[in-house]
Amino acid sequence: MIRKAGSACGQMTIEAMVALPALIAVAVIAVNALLFFDACASFDRQFRLAVTTFATSPAHGEGQGAAMGRVEQSLEQAIDEEYLDTEVSVSGHSPGWITYIGELRFTPTLFGHGFSGSAFGVSLPPIVHRAELTIDPYKPGAIV
Repeated sequence: MIRKAGSACGQMTIEAMVALPALIAVAVIAVNALLFFDACASFDRQFRLAVTTFATSPAHGEGQGAAMGRVEQSLEQAIDEEYLDTEVSVSGHSPGWITYIGELRFTPTLFGHGFSGSAFGVSLPPIVHRAELTIDPYKPGAIV
């Protein structure tokens, strides 16, 4: 039996509307993945630069708390996006080495706009990326 060409009119439109939510969900995931990878690369570079600049050769009488504050301030200035948050902490080791730990918190967005964390049933929780750098503050410029 042969059908006329106009008998299935609109079939493609219906199929496209059914697939549209899935396509949007995949696009949201892809855009957020790319934003996260970009933010991680920038954070890693800026964190290491800030620690090697401010913490490896502190000023006379400056403690690790002041250096940590300068590192955190430098990161906040370099990474100024509403969906990114940075935090820096310090931990000491036995031979006098100090480890600076930087955390980047990425909150997913809806193509750069506010986002509730779920799109068409797909949940996107915040993601945390960490970077650590151990230094010897008694030897200026020494990175362990």
